[in-house]
Order: sequence, then C-alpha cells, then structure tokens
Amino acid sequence: MWLIRTDILTAFQNEEIKSSIPRYISVVKNQKPALFLIASRFPIDHPSDKEDLWSLHDELMNDFWEFVDTFDSMDLPPKPPYSLLDLKTDIAKRILTSCELCERRCLVNRTNGELGVCRVAEKPRVSTFFIHMGEEAPISPSGTIFFSSCNFRCVFCQNWDISQNPKSGRLVDSLELANMFVTLRKEGARNINLVGGEPTPNIPTILEALRLTDVNVPIIWNSNMYLTPESMKLLIGLVDLWLPDFKYWDEEHALSLSGIPNYTKVVRRNLKMAYDARGEMVVRHLVLPNHIECCTKPILRWISDNLPRALVNIMAQYRPEYKALRYPEISRRPNAAEMKEAYREAEKLGLRWRSVS
Repeated sequence: MWLIRTDILTAFQNEEIKSSIPRYISVVKNQKPALFLIASRFPIDHPSDKEDLWSLHDELMNDFWEFVDTFDSMDLPPKPPYSLLDLKTDIAKRILTSCELCERRCLVNRTNGELGVCRVAEKPRVSTFFIHMGEEAPISPSGTIFFSSCNFRCVFCQNWDISQNPKSGRLVDSLELANMFVTLRKEGARNINLVGGEPTPNIPTILEALRLTDVNVPIIWNSNMYLTPESMKLLIGLVDLWLPDFKYWDEEHALSLSGIPNYTKVVRRNLKMAYDARGEMVVRHLVLPNHIECCTKPILRWISDNLPRALVNIMAQYRPEYKALRYPEISRRPNAAEMKEAYREAEKLGLRWRSVS
C-alpha cells in the first residue's frame, strides 16, 4: 500500500506546475499521446544503406513538431512501415560501434564487448525498477528504472553501489525493458523515469524498447546531462520531461569531485538544446556545503537567464556518502544558513522553485 503525500495529489492543480509542464500533465492524464508514440507514427521512407541518416533526421525534425501539434487527443494512426522512432533507433545502434553517446567519447566498439569509461557493454544492466513515491510532487508516483554503472566518478554518490559497480543488477534486452515500461504504467506510475547510475550509455536499448511499447506513458530523462549533441538530438522528440542534474558551476570542482572535464560547458549546452526544443523540465540542483558562492548562485542565475519556464528543485538532501569524508569541504551536510541563502537567491531571481523543492 502506498503512502500518499498530499502534495502529490494536488500537484497538477498548482499554477506554477501547470504553467511549466502542461504537455507532460496531459500525457500523464492520457489526454495526449507521449512523444515517443507520436514519433512511432511519423512516417518516413526507409533510408538506403548509403544515405546520410543524420542529415535525414535533421531535415525531418521541423516537420515532426508540426505533426506533434496535430494531436489534441489520443486518436493515433496505425504505425507506418518505417518511422522517425525507427530512424532514431537505427542511428543509436550505429553509434554503439564507435561509442560517443556521452562526452567522454571513448569510441569503443561496444557491440564487440569493448568497454569505455561507463563500463557498459552492448546490453544494459538494470539494478532495480519500482514505483517511487519520493520524487518531486508532479513526478510521483514514478516508474523508476535504475540502470547500473555511470560515466561519472562522483566521490559523494549516494547510489555508489549501483553507479560504481558495473556488475550490479541483471542484464536486460529491449523486450524486457519494454515490459518494465508497461508493467509500471499499469501499476499506477505517472511516468517512466530513466535513471541510474546513468541512462545515457543505454540509449540504443531504450529506444529499441520504446519501439516495442504501445502503452501511453510520459518518458522522463533523469540524467547528469553529459551527453553529446548527437545523443541529445536522438532524445529530443522522445522525452516528455527532462529531469537534469546541474551540480557545479566551477569546472575545477567538477573535475576534482566527479572526474569530469568541461562539465559546465556541456551541461549548459544540453539544457539549452532540450529547452529550446520545447523541452519541459525540472532542473535539480543539489546544494553542496561550502559551494554556495562558487556553484549554487551562478547556476541559479544561469537558469533564470536561460530556462525561465523551468521548474527548479533546490535540494537539501546532500549527505557525505561514499568517499566524501576524504574531502574536507564536502564532509558535512549543508547547514541551515547555506540553504536559506540558496532559497533567498532563487526567490530574488523569480525562479519557479517553491512548488517542487
């Protein structure tokens, strides 16, 4: 039996939430189809072996958004012989042979068992999947699927037993993953919440699973957002709600605490790509102790300037986990004064944060 939070029950009545993520709410309520279902109905000619798939993809996207606008109900046409979703899936599979799904760009052939930084081979591992009641109010109850392993090395990771253990969980194929989508939706999940670890290394199998899914359910991309532009283009038009982390502003902190170069530059680019492509989103910022001036405030200012309609979750949940006690500046929880300063900055900037924080 679920413990129902009152804020979950009333979330879709909140004006801030309603004005920020209206299409997502319509899909949750089965008033409109999820984007992946529309992409699976967008007919295109099957490309030839020599055709430039990326050029074809990019040419089609403007027409696709016009196609999306024709759906004001759940009246879907039959699937065509070949669709935009099929094209995206075929491109994703090709990337696996020289992997550049994330900005690590390891260029390994994962179809032959070669492993990059994420240590994910051709098939993903799923650590667990269940209906999560602890996400933000408009997201819970959420059909979370936790993928094993990650392309980050965060020293404070609270899911380190999943993210840093590539052998955790069990191997799944696209059909098993699609069955998870259907099961979670039928059990009452508002969405499918792809998380980890990190979902990015598993894009090809995720897209293949979407091809096998006919249940209407919004797709949430719950990610560190360290994707390449190519991966972002594959996901745009399929993701109904973006749930990105924005951890650091200072690049040195990203390198020392997560082992990630060019973090801020990449994440800002990808957030803008998603937002500018009609992306509805809830940006998560985990407040780290001693990082208010160097990271929290400039991140909130950037969001205000660049993602004005986005919801923002200013998170106080940080606690020193995994290896964090080895790093004095993050060896404690953020104190009340730091959280108050973060909230004051958000309020001053006029961010949409109260309804989800």
